[in-house]
Amino acid sequence: MRHARLRSVEGLPHGPRGRLWRRFARTLQFGLVGTILLIGGASTEAQTVAALPDASALEEGAPARPVAAWTAFCARMPAECAVDTTQPAVIALTPRIRDLLNRVNRRVNARIKPITDLAHWGVVDRWDYPDDGFGDCEDYQLLKRRMLVERGLPRRALRMTVVIDEIGEGHAVLMVRTDRGDLILDNKTNAVLSGPRTGYTFIKREGQDGLAWVTLNGGASPVATANR
Repeated sequence: MRHARLRSVEGLPHGPRGRLWRRFARTLQFGLVGTILLIGGASTEAQTVAALPDASALEEGAPARPVAAWTAFCARMPAECAVDTTQPAVIALTPRIRDLLNRVNRRVNARIKPITDLAHWGVVDRWDYPDDGFGDCEDYQLLKRRMLVERGLPRRALRMTVVIDEIGEGHAVLMVRTDRGDLILDNKTNAVLSGPRTGYTFIKREGQDGLAWVTLNGGASPVATANR
């Protein structure tokens, strides 16, 4: 097909009119190739999105009291806790977004060194940004949330979440709410997992419509999230 098209262009008459026709024919050919590539790229993107696994959306329950350390964090940094209801509560999960979540999760997990709040701050539970390079679970997730917001994701779809972990302790993760279910960013693993695949018991998370948190799966709240 390609050789036949080239021969048809080269077989046009010589002279000014021939050159004009050849230029026109080549423009048509390049336009056709570009259209084919565009359609092919869109098709590949659609197939890749379809191949992304669905994650279970966690069942939301009644309003819940925030963790006390979260309330203190919000008193220091109110803009970080404000809920903008004009933002989407759920984002479309595309291959680009999934790759972004993976990269940010890995980058923060590698950058921050784990330390308990008691050793770090002298208190049982404090939520803060790990700007000195040290922190515990919630500090990792706050940094991930900030980085994702800086890269264009709506904060309203990025919810700080409290769970009971595999050793029965309170633990904080970052829940990313997507149109394919809830995904979890965690400092204990570089894998971005759906809620059920983490093996955690989900307790509560930030609300999407106000400062009150909401319960998840009817769980009872831990006292603190002092887990590294």
